[in-house]
Amino acid sequence: MSDGNRSDVPPAMRRARLSTSVIFAVHGMVTGSFAARIPWVAEHVGVGVGGLGIALLMPGVGAILAMPLSGRLVHHNNLRTLVRVLMVGWCASLVLPSLPASLVMLCPALLVYGAASGLSDVAMNAHGVLVEQRYGRSVMSGMHGCWSLGVLLGSGAAALAARADVEARVHFAVAAVVLAAVAVVASAGLLPHRPEPDAEAPPAFALPSGSILPIGLVGLCAVFAEGACQDWSALYVHQELGEPSGTAALAVSTFSFSMAVARFAGDAVVRRFGPVTTVRAAAVCATSGALAVVTGPGALVVIAGFALIGVGVSVVVPLVFAAAGRTGDNAGHSIAAVAGIAYGSGLVAPGIVGGIAHVSSLRFSFGVITVMTVVMGLGAVVLRHDPPSRNASGSER
Repeated sequence: MSDGNRSDVPPAMRRARLSTSVIFAVHGMVTGSFAARIPWVAEHVGVGVGGLGIALLMPGVGAILAMPLSGRLVHHNNLRTLVRVLMVGWCASLVLPSLPASLVMLCPALLVYGAASGLSDVAMNAHGVLVEQRYGRSVMSGMHGCWSLGVLLGSGAAALAARADVEARVHFAVAAVVLAAVAVVASAGLLPHRPEPDAEAPPAFALPSGSILPIGLVGLCAVFAEGACQDWSALYVHQELGEPSGTAALAVSTFSFSMAVARFAGDAVVRRFGPVTTVRAAAVCATSGALAVVTGPGALVVIAGFALIGVGVSVVVPLVFAAAGRTGDNAGHSIAAVAGIAYGSGLVAPGIVGGIAHVSSLRFSFGVITVMTVVMGLGAVVLRHDPPSRNASGSER
């Protein structure tokens, strides 16, 4: 399967791809902005680690509750308009975590914040799948790479704001306005798409069907590994290896950076080898990294292991969303169902890793990641894609 020449792609499709990538980046910047100011939020509310842990469950709960409802939103609305509205709502929700002065009020604020994240996430991924289908080749990995880049940019800007002693309320308000404006401008280049008039509306609450469930389980394994590494890698290096906090922090940044870089390279790899072979190779990479983390004798090997896990899981979620969009009669419904499964694992992963570490050790708990990456590779076959004989521009593939 050839990549196709850039000249074969209509200008409107190139614009739609760029616009969707910007939307992904904006979504990631909101996420990164909040994550980097969590210490300010905790201090402002006056909660310790236990209370903060309860509060930080709320975004995941909100997202999981909202995502299954988004299938109907995608079905009943112009996708371009829906993405625009939901992205503005997502940017505006960034202000919410900075307002409460108590844990009781912070929890519902984060619940709404998470719901806005989940709804906009499904809508932008549905549009990404549409663009990929019109392109006739893999482009989803690069879009998710833009999301990862957005997280890095958002957290970097937040770190600068914190260093300058800018209150999170001011920072979040300015960021929300600027990012919402960027999202509105970018959405002008999206595709105005509706399902066919005779297409059956999905159920109000998107539950995974028999064909969707295996795809979601592959995504579950990848997101579980991702969530565990993001939340526990620094503590692992610090606690298990006795390294200082500065060295431990390198585990998180190395993992995140490797994910972003691999996602930008992922589309070319998928076009060359196909989704099944790509995910199998990614699973080998991630499993090798997980084994290095568990057995590594020093920080250099362990941090390299986290980088390999980042590379290995990076392309899986984009391919899972793409496969879901090709399955069933309604892409929005399928993507919403898969998102609920995959992101649900991201919610429980840190707690499971912590629970296993409590009864055994953190090193042993990372053995679970090894098992998940192996299962991810074994399940790769469900992502098989038999493309049409012609791409969106009509040229032979």
